[in-house]
Amino acid sequence: MMPTAQRRLLFLLLALLSAASVLAAAAIGSVSLGWDQWWSALTGPESEFGELVWRLRLPRAAAAWTVGALLSLSGCLMQVLLRNPLADPYILGVSGGASFAALCGMSAGVAAALSPALAWAGALLSILIVFSLARGEGPWSGTRLLLTGVVTASGWAALISLLLTLGPDGSLRGMLFWLIGDLSYAHLPWWALFILIAIFIICFGMARSLNVLAMGETTARLLGEPTRKLLWAVYLLASVLTATAVSIAGNIGFVGLIVPHLMRLLVGSDHRVLLPASAMFGGLFLVFSDTLARTVLAPRQLPVGVVTALLGVPLFLLLLNRARVKQ
Repeated sequence: MMPTAQRRLLFLLLALLSAASVLAAAAIGSVSLGWDQWWSALTGPESEFGELVWRLRLPRAAAAWTVGALLSLSGCLMQVLLRNPLADPYILGVSGGASFAALCGMSAGVAAALSPALAWAGALLSILIVFSLARGEGPWSGTRLLLTGVVTASGWAALISLLLTLGPDGSLRGMLFWLIGDLSYAHLPWWALFILIAIFIICFGMARSLNVLAMGETTARLLGEPTRKLLWAVYLLASVLTATAVSIAGNIGFVGLIVPHLMRLLVGSDHRVLLPASAMFGGLFLVFSDTLARTVLAPRQLPVGVVTALLGVPLFLLLLNRARVKQ
């Protein structure tokens, strides 16, 4: 466990970097702002570049940070739940249900403003399906939950493929961007920030139980933890986090997989440190990735999911190689 002074320094550094990344995202884009223009826009929303900063860039950067924090927190919980370092927020089919519902809305010509609501409804349906099928009677079975989630995800993937095949050509580009993960039209709804804060507080209060659970269900049961209730609570919290992230930005890969791994190497496995560190670094990572997506081929914009994959694949291979060398 990290000493208290180092922990505080780490949190302060991550908080400052997070704030700096959001402010930097407001200055960087197809129209780059100088220091004077950036400061003028920040202090005067009615100035020449005020609308660009306050109505476009800052809401998008804030949404990126929140989605990154949601996915990273969900990834931490999923890896404890399944006791599998390869677990990520999308493994149990929540994103499949959300994507299918959102794509149905796009195919039907529903207004883009309603896509988050449709995605949330689809994610909730997927949560209920997996929960009802995997719950069963008798002792908890992580294997049963994983198999149920993977099969459910495969079913959603088949329906999505059918929808893409039969859908109108005019909406196909937007549908593909949603599947890859895109923040082009994202904004930060107040309820998403509320969900992030509320679930983080709950998870931080459960940090000791998560530490025990990570040692194994038998150990947790011997130490007096109500493992069945705890595991289902972790599943539901992780699913809500994932559903919220997907409803804002679609399926952005690798954030919930890479960030918990990297933070675990830096700060250890104590969830009192790992959870806040992962949330802040996940937000920072996604803001950085989205800034690259907006600028690397400006004025054209890439889906942010492409950038996170291009950054995440080599980083994950590097982490795997490091783990192999240590063994």
